[in-house]
Amino acid sequence: MSQITTHVLDTSLGKPVSGIEIILEKEEQTGPWTLLGKGTTNADGRLPGLVPDTQKLTPGNYRLLFATGAYHARIGVKGFYPSVTIAFEIKDDQHYHVPLLLNPYGYSTYRGS
Repeated sequence: MSQITTHVLDTSLGKPVSGIEIILEKEEQTGPWTLLGKGTTNADGRLPGLVPDTQKLTPGNYRLLFATGAYHARIGVKGFYPSVTIAFEIKDDQHYHVPLLLNPYGYSTYRGS
């Protein structure tokens, strides 16, 4: 399993969000953020293979960028957030599950398992 996984749930519909684009980046001490992976959620709203299963991420600051505006436009809903960025810190080689609970005018996240 990828060290970082995520899923997106539309809490206004009570359904997973398929087809949402997600980017994973790492903050570099010497400059800008570096792209590590990207993909699109599956029918269950999950993106399990954001980084290869064999890749171990080093401690540091990371962020996931979710293309929420495109999703809301696709389903014909006026949303408030064109994108959502979740920044978090990796301290060890454990698995990190970072989900997004989304609705047109709000969102929340947590560290899952």
